[in-house]
Amino acid sequence: MSIPPHGGVLVQRILKGQLAQAARERAQSLPKIPLTRAQLADLEMLAIGAYSPLTGYLRREDYLRVLRDMRLSNDLVWPIPITLAVDEEIVEDLREGQDAALCEGNRPLAILHVEEIYRYDKEAEAKAVFRTTEEAHPGVARLYAQGDWLVAGDIWLFDWPSAAREVFPELRLTPQQTRQIFRERGWRRIVAFQTRNPLHRAHEYIQKTALEIVDGLLLHPLVGETKPDDVPADVRMATYRVVIEKYFPKDRVLLSVFPAPMRYAGPREAVLHALARKNYGCTHFIVGRDHAGVGNYYGTYDAQRIFDEFPPEDIGITPLFFEHAFYCYGCGTVVTSKTCPHDESQRLHLSGTQVRAMLRRGESLPPEFTRPEVNEILLSAYQTVNTAMARG
Repeated sequence: MSIPPHGGVLVQRILKGQLAQAARERAQSLPKIPLTRAQLADLEMLAIGAYSPLTGYLRREDYLRVLRDMRLSNDLVWPIPITLAVDEEIVEDLREGQDAALCEGNRPLAILHVEEIYRYDKEAEAKAVFRTTEEAHPGVARLYAQGDWLVAGDIWLFDWPSAAREVFPELRLTPQQTRQIFRERGWRRIVAFQTRNPLHRAHEYIQKTALEIVDGLLLHPLVGETKPDDVPADVRMATYRVVIEKYFPKDRVLLSVFPAPMRYAGPREAVLHALARKNYGCTHFIVGRDHAGVGNYYGTYDAQRIFDEFPPEDIGITPLFFEHAFYCYGCGTVVTSKTCPHDESQRLHLSGTQVRAMLRRGESLPPEFTRPEVNEILLSAYQTVNTAMARG
C-alpha cells in the first residue's frame, strides 16, 4: 500500500485534448501575466501535484498562516508560501473573480482564476521564511526583486513550460508516474535524496546507508533555478548517472528530476522538500547537514531540528537525519563523527570553495572525496569553462 499524498489527494491541474485546446484559444483574449523562470517552475510543480494539496497560489489567509505557523488555514502543515507576485502594471488589468493567462514570454501556458489580489510585506516574509532580511541571501534578493502584489487562485495548465520539454524530459517524472513505478517494482518503503550538487563519496555513503532499511532510492536532484555559481544541472546529472551505473544496484535506484526552484530557505525548505517527496510516493526522506542552506544563515543541523516542531503524523513522511560524512584515513572509509573515533588530523574535509578552486586550477579531487569518474566529469566541465573564458 502506497503512502497517501499530503492532504490525502494527489492534485492534477493539467488539461488535455479538447479541454486544453479550448483553454488555449480562450487564453488569447485574457489579461497576460508573464512568469519568471522560478515562477514557471512553481507552475509546473502545482500542475503535476508535487505541491499537493495546493491547487494554485495562496490566498491571503493561507499566506499569513504559513508565515506565522507553517500551516495552511485548514491546519495542514505547509512551510513556505507558494505565491504569484506581479507588478502594479499587471494588477491594473486584473479583476477578482475573472481569469488571466499565465505566460512564458508571450506564450500562454495556463489559466489562473483570480480569486484575490493583495499587497504583502516583503520584509515580514523574508524574516519568517529565510530568517534574514539581508539582500546578500539569494532567496531574499529574489523576493525583494519581485512585484509588490500577490495574485491568488487556482490554475489549470494546458501547455508545458519550455524547461519541461527541454531539460531532461525523459527523467521528468510526475508524482503519478513515480508512484506507478514504485508499485511496478514492488517497493513499499522508498527513501528520497534531494541534491543540487554533484555526487561525492559522502552522499553515496548516506544513500547506501539509507538503502539498507528501505526497498528503493529515489535520487531526485533539483533542476529548477539555482545560484549562478552552483554546478550546472547537465554536469550534475552526468555525475549521478555514472555513480548509479558503476556503484549502485540498478534495480534499487530510480533517477528522476525535481523541477522546483531552489529557495535556499534552509529549515523551512527542508520540510517543503520532504512533503513534496511524500507526494511523489516516498516514505522516507534524507535530511543532511545544512539542508537547503546558503552561507552562514542557518545552523548546521537546524534543518533537522525543525521537524521536532511538528507531530510526526502531521508530516507523514519519515525524515532520516545524517551528520556530516567524511573520509577518515584511520577508519579507511567514509564515516561520520557518530562512528569515527579518530581526530581531525585523520579526516579529509574539503569545502565547496576548496573544491571549486581545485577544479579551476585543473587539479584532480582525491579519490577518497569523490569517485574518479565524477572527478573526470567535473574537471572536464571546468576546463571547458576556463577555455571559454580565456577566449573571451
